[in-house]
Amino acid sequence: MPTDADLAAVERARALLQAMADRLGEAGARDEALAEHVVPKPFLGIPRRPTMRSLGRAWRLGALLLARDGSVWQTGISTRVTEPGRPQFHSASVEQRRAYRAAALQGRFPLGETVNHGVRPIALDESLVGGPGPLVVEGGAALVRWGTDAPVPLERYLDDLADLLLHPPQGA
Repeated sequence: MPTDADLAAVERARALLQAMADRLGEAGARDEALAEHVVPKPFLGIPRRPTMRSLGRAWRLGALLLARDGSVWQTGISTRVTEPGRPQFHSASVEQRRAYRAAALQGRFPLGETVNHGVRPIALDESLVGGPGPLVVEGGAALVRWGTDAPVPLERYLDDLADLLLHPPQGA
């Protein structure tokens, strides 16, 4: 059962995410495409090529993807749109990446675009309390789990990663 402090932390997380989205939007920070990988059903027994359907745009903040409306997604697979080339039958992972590039082109994403797919929306509600995802509320505080390190307070996490988007290192 969530405590009042936990529910207040959920509201604070929602406000922090919206404020960061506003800040990144006003600064014109580089965002990336969100997409769903779609494998169409065969038509008259003829297989159709997989594609990617746009779900919007978001800023990559480590384990989180932040949309302009303040909604947040858990990262999935990131694909850079390039010409997919021809199958080379090197390894399954190489061929899978080639197939994702082809699906992104089929979805009409421009060359050079970064497309995030296999993403999952994160509900900004009481399900964050003790939840399993990267964004969690524990002990009345909103935290982000990223990698194997201890969870980091959401506000500090957003500030650190937004700073990289707003002031990218030279050559990035």
